[in-house]
Amino acid sequence: MAQKITAAMVKELRDKTGVGMMDAKRALVEVDGDMDKAVDHLRESGLAKAAKKGDRIAAEGLANIYVAGNVAAVVEINSETDFVAKNDQFKELVAKVAQLVAENKPADMAAALAIPTENGTIEKEILEATTVIGERIAFRRFEIVEKTDEQVFGAYLHAGGTIAVITVLDGSDESVAKDIAMHVAAINPRYLTKDQVPAEELEHEKKILTEQALNEGKPEKIVEKMVIGRMNKFLAEICLVDQPFVKDPDMTVAKYVAGKNTEVKGFVRFEVGEGLEKRSENFADEVRSQMK
Repeated sequence: MAQKITAAMVKELRDKTGVGMMDAKRALVEVDGDMDKAVDHLRESGLAKAAKKGDRIAAEGLANIYVAGNVAAVVEINSETDFVAKNDQFKELVAKVAQLVAENKPADMAAALAIPTENGTIEKEILEATTVIGERIAFRRFEIVEKTDEQVFGAYLHAGGTIAVITVLDGSDESVAKDIAMHVAAINPRYLTKDQVPAEELEHEKKILTEQALNEGKPEKIVEKMVIGRMNKFLAEICLVDQPFVKDPDMTVAKYVAGKNTEVKGFVRFEVGEGLEKRSENFADEVRSQMK
């Protein structure tokens, strides 16, 4: 009886070789689950050419946005170097993946990798790009954003795709929606409103601020008032609608959009390599310079 191919076996083979999920599964099926033979099979078929690069860090790359009617997709595809991110073939791959994701609305990464293309699947095209370009190429993440007919998208790509932002606003003023997208790119809010901040995060911050106030030697009877004030400042820093608007710091984002008879309903921000590599560039200043 043929051995059952488990998800753990597929993961082990992928970790050993760096090939795509479907290629790893097919190889295991072909050799009835024998791990060593599966590795040899992948090498013999040429897929392991890319696999040699599987343990390299891919933290550069590009993000992109594609809008298809009331659906938008934000994707991030990584490369090992910034040089490859400027390669036309790589740029075309990222744009193509963004379009296919928007048009197909996959539920998860496995479904996204399995989206058919004229050359097979997205997974196969990324593997082939790894082989041709000579660096590890990785489809890291995507997000689907949807709106109604009464809403508008605001899309912004910073520096060709180092940061990608999509916003959703009520109404039909795309210029306002793009202004908010540029603000999000520059200031990097973590939440839309205070209501979205998790209770555990609020409690953690309150505990820290309380200890800070006590360590400053403040009387306990006024510590509570101090903490309330500092919590409000903290929330204003991380919540989009309460932040000073980047083009006019004298008003908040909420006040700016209210003056345009609209409201921000949501946003998605991808910064290439975030969580993989710390960056020191001052993106806020760079975006501000483009908004003047």
